[in-house]
Amino acid sequence: MPPTHVAVLGGGITGLTSAFHLARRFPKTQITVFESNNRLGGWVRSQRKKIEQNKASVLLESGPRTLRPNSKALLELINLLNLKPHVLKTSTSAPAAKNRFLHIPGSQGLSILPSSLSTLFKSPVSSLLVGSVLKDLIRPPNRGQSSKEEEDESVDSFLSRRFGDDFARVMGSALVHGVYAADSRILSIRSAFPSLWKAHIRGTGSVARSMVLRPFLPKEKDEGTPKAEYEFGDTEEFMKGVSVFSFVNGIQDLTTGLAKRLDEMPNVAIKNDGVSSLEPTTGGFAVCSITLDSSQVAETSHVVSALPLPILSKVLTNEGGAPPLPHLTSNPSSSVTVVNFVFDSPPDDIHPAGFGYLIPRPSDSNSSPRGIESCMLGTVFDSSSLAAQDSSPTLTKLTVMLGGPHPLPKDGVSIPELLSVLSSHLQRKLPEPILSNVRVQRDCIPIPTVGHWKRMKELKETLSADPWRGKMEVIGAGVGGVSIGDCIEAGRNAGRAWL
Repeated sequence: MPPTHVAVLGGGITGLTSAFHLARRFPKTQITVFESNNRLGGWVRSQRKKIEQNKASVLLESGPRTLRPNSKALLELINLLNLKPHVLKTSTSAPAAKNRFLHIPGSQGLSILPSSLSTLFKSPVSSLLVGSVLKDLIRPPNRGQSSKEEEDESVDSFLSRRFGDDFARVMGSALVHGVYAADSRILSIRSAFPSLWKAHIRGTGSVARSMVLRPFLPKEKDEGTPKAEYEFGDTEEFMKGVSVFSFVNGIQDLTTGLAKRLDEMPNVAIKNDGVSSLEPTTGGFAVCSITLDSSQVAETSHVVSALPLPILSKVLTNEGGAPPLPHLTSNPSSSVTVVNFVFDSPPDDIHPAGFGYLIPRPSDSNSSPRGIESCMLGTVFDSSSLAAQDSSPTLTKLTVMLGGPHPLPKDGVSIPELLSVLSSHLQRKLPEPILSNVRVQRDCIPIPTVGHWKRMKELKETLSADPWRGKMEVIGAGVGGVSIGDCIEAGRNAGRAWL
């Protein structure tokens, strides 16, 4: 029997996507989205700013800024929302796709990461990369075969074990700074980078060996939805040869498109009302009773929670003696400060051609940066990837990310100090920016710590038992992956078990 009324808790990208697909899957079921904020989209926020002196405009992102075309659910959503005319693409042959950099603490300027054989021998980090891969190829497995499926460890431990401590500190910590704004020494390899974990399993302990042998190994069974079930249209073909992409008005075009389509669906209602308490019921059609911030009460047959797990923990009540949902507060979250700069100079005058640079963890206290530099995670050269979002080619836009495992000074971000550090990293004198924008995103990225996969398995098992009986699903970045593609996939799959 299909649901009679589904409550979707949270109006971020995961909640909106789940409401959209639930409404299509169950056209006779009432779908209600509850969101406490007066805007939809969660951490996705794109703002167009006017530059008066140039009579121009620039698009600033304080959340995700580029997407990769490797998510089937994302490509399908672009097709279903008719967003293809709004897509801006960066080719795999563009400098922004080929040139990525590191700034090694204690060193001068930027080090390019090799992207081909021709750049392999020009990069200062080549010896580290080549030596680490050779170590992994020749090193025997050092994990027992029988316990592979039960294992997990930190990203730093995993990479140190296979590639060496220097590789883990430089490459591993930089990658984790860029994706999770977190410390690689606490992040779960199995949950954060499952493809690396699977490569380790396939290669009986060696990631590099797995990559070499992969063409000769039997194909793994695809645990996801079969490709034929995705409604791509011609979007897959449209995205061939694309490294990253966005939209004319930023990533928010996705959430705006979803909100507009939901408004047009007769079985969907969006309520600007938060959840103050949620209690499972013991009888009748309703699986739970939801008390809203407005004091209204909604009873629903099914629930999809896309709330951050700590917030879900706060609103759940246990008055009826139901067992608590486990592990909702097990993981910490990263807070990131995003600083957008706009310069009245072309990109070639400001930074090298490329995507941007990340900053790894320093090797020791002697090489540790001081002041605001110690808080920096990396910088994105926005104008290299998506200059078409802005109305003037003579402007340069870049974004600095700070915070995560490195707390900011109590007095916040000093723009002059940050510009001085940027100038040192880029090895050129920077002009005064014509626009700077600072936004603090508190607890914006959940950090899956070691053992996360097992904890989420236990959470799912609890939800399948009484009193929830499989009629409440908990999804979102705190459960699965944190990328936009992961969140859209999770929303797409919400409620499939209710068919």
